[in-house]
Amino acid sequence: MGLPTVAIIGRPNVGKSSLLNALAGEMISIVEPSAGVTRDRVSTFIGRDGRYFELVDTGGYGVVASDQLSSHIEQQIGQAIESANLVLFMVDIRAGLVPPDKEIARLLRKHGLDVIGVANKADSAKMFPAAAEFSELGFGEFLCVSAKNNLNKAVLLDRIFDTLAISESAETTPPAPSMRIAIVGKRNVGKSTLLNAMVGSQRVIVSETPGTTRDAVDVQLEKDGKTITVIDTAGIRKKGKMADSIEFYSYIRATQSIRRADVVLLLIDATQPVSQVDKKVARFITDEYKACIIVINKWDLAKDSAVTSDYEDYLTQHLPGLKFAPIAFTTATQAKNVQSVLDLASEIFKQATTRIATPKLNKAFEAIRAERAGKRKTGCPKIYYATQIAVNPVTILMFVNDPKLFDDNYRRFLVGRLRELLPSPEVPIRLLARERR
Repeated sequence: MGLPTVAIIGRPNVGKSSLLNALAGEMISIVEPSAGVTRDRVSTFIGRDGRYFELVDTGGYGVVASDQLSSHIEQQIGQAIESANLVLFMVDIRAGLVPPDKEIARLLRKHGLDVIGVANKADSAKMFPAAAEFSELGFGEFLCVSAKNNLNKAVLLDRIFDTLAISESAETTPPAPSMRIAIVGKRNVGKSTLLNAMVGSQRVIVSETPGTTRDAVDVQLEKDGKTITVIDTAGIRKKGKMADSIEFYSYIRATQSIRRADVVLLLIDATQPVSQVDKKVARFITDEYKACIIVINKWDLAKDSAVTSDYEDYLTQHLPGLKFAPIAFTTATQAKNVQSVLDLASEIFKQATTRIATPKLNKAFEAIRAERAGKRKTGCPKIYYATQIAVNPVTILMFVNDPKLFDDNYRRFLVGRLRELLPSPEVPIRLLARERR
C-alpha cells in the first residue's frame, strides 16, 4: 500500500503486544503473562498529522510452543522482518541482557535494517541506567519505555517518524477499506486457510492444532481496484469448554469482529454435522442484523455423500435465522471457489447498503396490505407510512396505528415479503414501528 512498515521484534514476554496496544491507543493484541500468546502478525495503522505507518506485532522469537507451532511463529517473524522498513528491537530491562537478545541482534544485523532499541518495563527513571548494557548489541542507546504506563510513548513515536523520514507535506494515509469481511466459525473449520487463499500467501498460521489463531487478524487485499479488509478470527468454543483467559479473550475478539464487519462469512465444516456452536454463532449474527454468507468448507470431502440442494435444505432446518443468507461451497486448501466468495460478498454488501426510494418502499407495503385485506377483522396492524432510515442493516421505520400489534411473527412475515419485493433479497431487514401522532 506504499506505507512504511515497522515491526516489533523481541523474545517472548518482553511486552511487544503491550507496546502495540499502547502506541495504537486501543486493545488490539491479546496481552497475557504466559509466553507465546501472539502467533500471527497482528498489525494496525499509526498516524499523526496526516502521516501513517503500519505497526506489526510478532510472536516471541525463540518461543518453545507446546503445540508444535514454533517453526510457524518464526516463519511469521521472518516475513515481518523482510517486509519491514524499521524494526523496534524490544528487550526487558528488568531481566537484563540475555543470550536470546544477542541471537536476535545477529539476525537483525544480517538483514541490515534500521533498528530502534527499546528497553521495556522501565517503570521509573531510576531504572534507566540499567539499559546501558544493551549498547553492546550494536544498535546504540536503547530507549527506556514502559508500555504498561505509557512512559516515553511520545518520545518513541517521535523517533519512529524521524527515522522513517516521512515528509510532513506528503500525507501517507492508509486506504479506507470499501468493505470489511469477518471469517468466523468453530475451531478447525479452515478460517485461516480461507484467508490465505484469498490473499494468495501464507499470511496467517495454518495448523491442524485446534485453537491456532488467537487474535483477530486484519489483512488488507485489493480486488477490482478496491481495498478489502478480511478479518481472521479465533475458533469459537462453548464457554464452558474454554480452557483459559486466552480463549475467552479470543472469543471476545471474534464477537467484536462480527460487530465491525460489513459482511460475515460463517464457515461450516462440510464433513461435520451442524453443531451447537454453529447455531450459537448464527444466532449472534442474526441478532446483530449482519449480512452473512454461509460458507461450506471442505466440500471436496463431502460432495460424494450429498448434493448442494439437499445440504441447503439441511442448513435451513438447522439455521432458520439465516435462511435468507446465500450459501457458498468451497475447498479452501485448493483455493476452489474462494474468489467467487469475495465476489458474492461484494454483491451482498451492495444489497445491504442500498437506499430504497420512499415511494417504492411504500408501494411494497401497499402490495402487502392488499394481500392481507379481509384476513383480520379486529386489532388489525396498519402501516400508514414507511421510510428507510439506515443501511447495513437496511432499517425501515414504519408509522403505524399500534406498535404492539406488530409482534415477532408479523414482523417476520413483513420482512419475508419485503425481501421479495425490494432489491435486498439476501440481507437482514430491520423493522421499527412508531405510533403515528
